[in-house]
Amino acid sequence: MDHSLLMNLISLAGGILLLVLSGDYLVKGSVAIANHFKVSSLVIGLTVVAFGTSAPELIVSLDAAITGHPEIALGNVIGSNIANIALVLALTVIILPMPVTQQTIKRSWPIMFASGVILYGFMTNNLIGRNEGIFMFVLLILFIISSMKSAKRFPEKINVPKPDNRFKIWVYFLFVVLASAGLAVGSRFLVNGASGLAQVLGVSERIISITIVAFGTSVPELTASIIAAFKKETDISVGNIVGSNIFNVFAVIGITSGIHSIAFNFSDFRIDLNFMMMFYVLLFLAMVPLRTMMKQKNLSLKTRYNQLSEGKISRTAGFVMVTLYVLYIFMLFKS
Repeated sequence: MDHSLLMNLISLAGGILLLVLSGDYLVKGSVAIANHFKVSSLVIGLTVVAFGTSAPELIVSLDAAITGHPEIALGNVIGSNIANIALVLALTVIILPMPVTQQTIKRSWPIMFASGVILYGFMTNNLIGRNEGIFMFVLLILFIISSMKSAKRFPEKINVPKPDNRFKIWVYFLFVVLASAGLAVGSRFLVNGASGLAQVLGVSERIISITIVAFGTSVPELTASIIAAFKKETDISVGNIVGSNIFNVFAVIGITSGIHSIAFNFSDFRIDLNFMMMFYVLLFLAMVPLRTMMKQKNLSLKTRYNQLSEGKISRTAGFVMVTLYVLYIFMLFKS
């Protein structure tokens, strides 16, 4: 194997591993601190955990934007959003068909779709500047506030790790400090490795970030989801995945561009954005019980939609999405 190829692969793999471990300990430390100060599980789930799990993507995108690798900054987010639906969720429902709550269908999915439209619109200008970043961050705050109000009225499973009281509080503060440093170091390894690997393989940084980087950062969620599915547990929910995609746009891209404008060539990302939006639509079609709605011929389509209570994503839908994802990845490397 070529020496430069090997070194870049080591840098990339090491960066992903350090990001995954650091992100995990950042969440553990932050949750323990929040529990210590009697913060409610609702707030912890919608803020501490959400920001913590998005921290690796945020630091990578920020590092990439500042160091002149905009394709990695954007490809990291777009690729993660595609992989969350077409890989993590799709493979999970193939093993265990997943129920979908009314809140996810009627509230979370429309917000995710809107976030994709906003990102698409901003990217057509070949620049996501500070004003756009601030706008997306404001939308993130509004989304969090709205989610808290909605969760109180319509309780839904919120992904909050169990409290960990094994150590003294100063140890958890140390977790957060060391994890933050690990994220910074890991992001630099990953960005340098991804950039170098793209040069060695003769492909764009966009392709490396959308495929290898996005897959690498999705491995923990994918592994946990598949294990839970085999155990017939519902530790993962469609709502969690949809929420993650919203955070990736509003938090990761919003904060990154708010700190440092991201300049790029929109035409390079057009097909990726189209696929991302296509998977958003496919997810909606997979969630909504169309067969049941079609039987209610005496009601208007709007009435049928308003009466939806819940749905279920089938194995067939999972197979379709995984197949399309594989074709998409194959197409990227063949182009």
